[in-house]
Amino acid sequence: MKAVVFHAIGDIRLEDVPDPQLQEDTDAIVRLQVSAICGTDLHFIRGTMEGVAPGTILGHEGVGVVEQVGAGVRNLQVGDRVVIPSTVACGYCSYCRAGYYAQCDNANPHGKSAGTAFYGGPQQAGGFHGLQAEKARIPYAHVNLVKLPPEINDDQAIMLSDIFPTGYFGADLADIAPGRTVAVFGCGPVGQFAIASAKLMHAGRIFAVDAVPDRLAMARAQGAETVDFNAEDPVETIKHLTGGIGVDRAIDAVGVDAVHPHHGPAADPQQNAAMEAQSRELAPHAHPDGANWVPGDAPSQALNWAVQALAKAGTLSIIGVYPPTDNAFPIGLAMNKNLTVRMGNCNHRKYIPMLIELVQSGRIDPARILTKREPLTSVLEAYKAFDTRQPGWMKVELAPVA
Repeated sequence: MKAVVFHAIGDIRLEDVPDPQLQEDTDAIVRLQVSAICGTDLHFIRGTMEGVAPGTILGHEGVGVVEQVGAGVRNLQVGDRVVIPSTVACGYCSYCRAGYYAQCDNANPHGKSAGTAFYGGPQQAGGFHGLQAEKARIPYAHVNLVKLPPEINDDQAIMLSDIFPTGYFGADLADIAPGRTVAVFGCGPVGQFAIASAKLMHAGRIFAVDAVPDRLAMARAQGAETVDFNAEDPVETIKHLTGGIGVDRAIDAVGVDAVHPHHGPAADPQQNAAMEAQSRELAPHAHPDGANWVPGDAPSQALNWAVQALAKAGTLSIIGVYPPTDNAFPIGLAMNKNLTVRMGNCNHRKYIPMLIELVQSGRIDPARILTKREPLTSVLEAYKAFDTRQPGWMKVELAPVA
């Protein structure tokens, strides 16, 4: 079968690889109808999160049809159309039972303290082959596959695999209540769903901070008040727009590949130089290819702005991805403002059934975030366009099957 294979930082290829096989009686094999490219995939290729083994199939978003089921899978059958939650969980440990699927005791083969297991990621995340392929093996299939109703099409369903649950998780962590004022830092796909989720929770005002024009335009179309950090200081602007108070809630939807302002009032040469040094420290093996695979030049930029823009006693939600080696956080300022900080990898399996119902009801159409549909044969070109934030390349769906 065809699959996107990681070879090294800065080196991915579309290759022929063996079809996956059932390994445990709780496995299933799914033929992918659609997969997608995510910003997390870029962390691996840019080198801002290391540890992906050469030969690993990338991708952690997928929708498909069940082709085989192990003898221990009692709730699925061949032919079922399913969405695949991005994180892998057993469904029966105490963490899964409490809804903390991303901290499952059993899914990660490195042990109970190893952390989140997910597809197409580093060895420390389990080393599972990913979903940018024609087929995939799904462990613990009884919990890691969710049946889809016929009313939900593939374009909608692929958004339910990762980015919609993650955006909703971010808004949930932020404890958004009706009337709350919210700032979302980063208007990529996850940031867009954080905005959409804040609206579903009846936030009073939503500020959206980014510098990419089409991302700001999509945020504005959703009703968010947009702030271009290359044109104005985002902290000062948010403070001004909130009567000097700041926002009640902030969501970091960027992560380690954040960038600093390159011009405008927020561009501080000394601070930018310090951020760039931090980037080099976190990604020592980066291997750019021209404009592609360049690590973000300000790993803690979104965190710093979010802490500064929050009102006293506000809440910071962190859903942007950071590697275990990152230890930069403005702890002093956060502590002295009595901030609450909540963060982590999304517990996808907790949210997907509820989000399916929201889509079925017509309250939201997640396919509105999807901007490109590309065949798997064009995946390398699609990756490069998405990596450099080309206009129109907000969210890319891949079609493994012609």
